[in-house]
Amino acid sequence: MDKTFVVAADASRARIFAREARVLREIETLTHPESRLHTGDLRTGGEGSATSGASQRQTGNDNATSEKQAMFFAKEVADYLRKARTQGKADKFVLIAAPQFLGQLRDKLDKPTLDCVTQTLDKDLSKANEDEIISKLD
Repeated sequence: MDKTFVVAADASRARIFAREARVLREIETLTHPESRLHTGDLRTGGEGSATSGASQRQTGNDNATSEKQAMFFAKEVADYLRKARTQGKADKFVLIAAPQFLGQLRDKLDKPTLDCVTQTLDKDLSKANEDEIISKLD
């Protein structure tokens, strides 16, 4: 019997479900709290925090920092799925994620694990209940 894992994820949380027929059972939740932080909380201030002006402005691209954190998390999720495959815990995967994170996750999967992906859904269902998730699957 095929062992299928369903992953419902966004850039800060991935819920892993074991799928048995039309039933999902949540077996793991991976989190990446850094993806939830504001950009200023993620950056370091360099050599110190002393300021001489009335205001201090953060420079750089906030989206780039958030995307970098999402990429770190995508790699973490991809590593989890690779280990599940190589340890015989799963041989098929269904990926459900917000469109941008789904692309990042696909990019981080190794070829053998990517070949085990049987369905993808570009929708954020990371907070949905099991019944709602199963209703979206083939």
